[in-house]
Amino acid sequence: MVRLAVPADAEELEKLNNEFNGQGETTLKNIRKALESNSCETVIVAESEKGELAGFLCVQLKKSFCYDDFMPEITELYVKKEYRRQKVGKKMMSFAEKYCGENLRFHRLELLTGEENLAAIAFYESCGFKIDGELHLSKQVK
Repeated sequence: MVRLAVPADAEELEKLNNEFNGQGETTLKNIRKALESNSCETVIVAESEKGELAGFLCVQLKKSFCYDDFMPEITELYVKKEYRRQKVGKKMMSFAEKYCGENLRFHRLELLTGEENLAAIAFYESCGFKIDGELHLSKQVK
């Protein structure tokens, strides 16, 4: 089952996030707080038949005065190893698209992934995403 995350999911999400992004990126307290009050992010989870979380997907809601529409961006997508190749990721992507369509005025979903991450690129292309040629830049600020 795919659904929106709730604060009660915080402990399992912390474990999944540690597997995905590494230990110490955030705390259980901050995950719970984000699930309760971050109106700029929608967190979607997939539950296994056993009732445990099989994965998560995060959608950041970007909005600029320059555009009438929102620009939702998939910022995180993780599926536990034992649930991969079972369409868990595709189900979460479909849920995200439907959810955004029902709750936002937007015309496209965006996402970033590493150009070396060929498996992720193939997955995203299978979900209908296309490489758009934009270049992502970042700067480390102390």
